Amino acid sequence: MNFIDYYKILGIDKSATPKQIKDAYRKLARKFHPDLNPNDAEAKAKFQQINEANEVLSDPEKRKKFDQYGKDWQHSEQFENATQYQNQSSKSHRTNYSGTDFSDFFESMFGGATSAGRSRQMKFRGDDLNAELQLNLMDAYKTHQKIVTVNGKKIRITIPAGIENGQTIKIAGHGGQGINNGPNGDLYITFSIAKHPQFKRLGKDLFRTVDLDFYVAVLGGEITVDTLSGKVKLKVKPETQNGSKVKLKGKGFPVYKSDGEFGDLFISYSVKIPTNLTEKQKELFTELSKL
Repeated sequence: MNFIDYYKILGIDKSATPKQIKDAYRKLARKFHPDLNPNDAEAKAKFQQINEANEVLSDPEKRKKFDQYGKDWQHSEQFENATQYQNQSSKSHRTNYSGTDFSDFFESMFGGATSAGRSRQMKFRGDDLNAELQLNLMDAYKTHQKIVTVNGKKIRITIPAGIENGQTIKIAGHGGQGINNGPNGDLYITFSIAKHPQFKRLGKDLFRTVDLDFYVAVLGGEITVDTLSGKVKLKVKPETQNGSKVKLKGKGFPVYKSDGEFGDLFISYSVKIPTNLTEKQKELFTELSKL
């Protein structure tokens, strides 16, 4: 697997603060979001890399390992275990890993041991597994638990509110089984969120079109609108034009792992022209047109 520089992916320096990492991630995630780049395989792959980079660099422990071990950061535990094993053993013929390059160590570890005995004693990490989970928009709106089956095992996972379409999260220790009591691999779940018939989601914001009665548009009035958090009443100004937009602050989508933070809901009005007019109604419209 080629080395992916997570700092380069997000366009930041190694000295970047957590806020700078968060800001860079949000900017790029919006740019390469699958909903904004339909049928663009390159943008989808880029979006997955951005999520992977954020998953590592936003976690202090993972970031520390990445900074220390580079491309081999996911195997840092094996290296540390092998180093500890070396220090505790008195056999002089064993390979000395303390001064070697990390990559040399991992190559020797996964490319074949120097003896059958050491192969039996060395702990190997299990393989990482990948799975895809289908959600609807309401599933992604609220934090909830779900049971998934991977390799015949049922696993209860917590899905945070605000999860993005195409985003991948890691479930530590639920991948392939380790060898010689080595640690298990991890499970990576990629979420696929189906489109909603009424709401369109772009990041933390929601968009929808609402039909508006012609007479309400002309004279003004009050309407009831559905949001993901319930119904709200809106006052419509007189002489509202077709395509007019209103913003409902805080009625959008929850921000991922930011409790209490929500985007906005943008509503576009679609004014419906009356049909099947009576002769009297036609006469009245004719009179209005002459005024």
